[in-house]
Amino acid sequence: MIGYPPELRELIKVVEETREERMEQVMKRLSLEERDELVHRWHPDYRKDTKRPLRIGPNKGEIVYNEIADLLEAWPAEDPDEVDLSKIDYDVDVLVIGGGGAAAAATLWAIYSDVEPDNIVIATKLRFGDANTVKAQGGIQAADRPNDSPAIHFLDTFGGGHFANKPELVRALVTDAPFIIKWLEDLGVMFDKTGEGEMIENAGGGASRKRLHAARDYTGLEIMRVMRDEVWNYGVRILEFQPAIELLTDPETGEVSGALLWNMETGEYTIVRSKVTILTTGGFGRLHLAGFPTTNHYGATADGIVMAYRVGANLRDMDSAQFHPTGVAWPEAIVGELITEKCRGLGAHLVNVEGRRFIRELEPRDVVASAIIRECAEGRGVVTPTGRCAVWLDLPLIDIINGPGTIKRYLPAMYRQFMRQGIDITREPVLTYPTLHYQNGGIEIDPYTHVLRPDGSWIKGLLAAGEVTGGVHGKNRLMGNSLLDITVFGRRAGITAAKIVGEKASKPKISLAHVKRYMAELEKLGIPRTRRAPKILPDYRGKHVLERYINILY
Repeated sequence: MIGYPPELRELIKVVEETREERMEQVMKRLSLEERDELVHRWHPDYRKDTKRPLRIGPNKGEIVYNEIADLLEAWPAEDPDEVDLSKIDYDVDVLVIGGGGAAAAATLWAIYSDVEPDNIVIATKLRFGDANTVKAQGGIQAADRPNDSPAIHFLDTFGGGHFANKPELVRALVTDAPFIIKWLEDLGVMFDKTGEGEMIENAGGGASRKRLHAARDYTGLEIMRVMRDEVWNYGVRILEFQPAIELLTDPETGEVSGALLWNMETGEYTIVRSKVTILTTGGFGRLHLAGFPTTNHYGATADGIVMAYRVGANLRDMDSAQFHPTGVAWPEAIVGELITEKCRGLGAHLVNVEGRRFIRELEPRDVVASAIIRECAEGRGVVTPTGRCAVWLDLPLIDIINGPGTIKRYLPAMYRQFMRQGIDITREPVLTYPTLHYQNGGIEIDPYTHVLRPDGSWIKGLLAAGEVTGGVHGKNRLMGNSLLDITVFGRRAGITAAKIVGEKASKPKISLAHVKRYMAELEKLGIPRTRRAPKILPDYRGKHVLERYINILY
């Protein structure tokens, strides 16, 4: 059991001594101008040393994070000339690449829309369900109460995204939301309810209404449990530990015609031809942008973006990433893990080393993250035994405000996580600092999930849904909109895929011609051949990893 060393226990006394005074304090909501000023001064998105212009592809010249540029300016994982495409291992109507909530939703709605389960293949890097979906804790948004509406949900989402969202995608998100909650409940998701059976809805940062539907702090895990069981019940073929490393295209039409998979266990290749391919590969957290720790699962390495970019997909908002305000900063064993926003929605205060609140806790995530970074940079943070800087999150307040037992009832996962480290969050505050959480941008899609080129035309045969896409959340995602995103657009992708299958009489041809064209551009740029993508798994070896500490004094 680790717990707190004596020097931190002394600082906890300051948190306890100021608690009563803070409970009487009302923190004012920041104006849009104040939010923008804070974010532009302190958020990692605005650090000049974290990004550079792309030198290749559809978005050439646009600014992206260095880690993303490294992957897009990279040689393929396998030389196309070394791949034998003469033998097709699976010949199906629909190929779903990914293993999280968007993949499950797309698969189910393709089946509901009359695609035969035998004609669907799911190819996933790890196991089916090993995804950011199961790590999502706080809830899923839906405007389904008399004092709320999809229009208000739209305004919250659009404003929270700094008005950079694609309006038609936000409209689809919020209008489908009430139906999605009903569908998930009918499937068997056990949302939190009162003794009378009424849905409990919580507050989330940046939202003007309480519209978060939760299953304690296991919301994503519960949603994935139910959808995964449903997919299994249909007998869909699932290829686990077989990530896609390249899309296939018809050499004559350019449409996407499947994917080349790599079996991580045998080292062999698998070729899947399909009428429709749906990318649901998730985000990029395991790239550790700007050196930050991450909440993301082990396979979140942006492979979907790499593959889509090589076939001509337009990327948007790739200069933006979401750093969740409250990641674990101590103990070291769980650094970067998520401390759900639900804690702040239940009343927990953010407190600096002086025992003072410094931000209204339910401002949008990028605003709160920027405020925490500011406190540390200006010397009002708490230094951990390993030299990290953090602020306190006063979790015991939750039980004080809402009654004893609230934490154990609504935050059981978090309670157990910290108890394993010797910290009782019903009695002790925790140390927190922003952690890389979500890929705001990604592959541009339309409301029906068609993948778009820069000119707005479709890349035929290719759909995308979930965190791999961009436009839904703009420059900042609101809490609870990610689980909504994967289910709303996963559903739409499944329905669209079924429509394409019904209209397409024959299967397209397969090739890696597009990869060869991309390689010619890499050759002109003199990109070193040692740089390869996609990056299947993160590499935690070497001196550069051991020294991954954030320099907050920029």
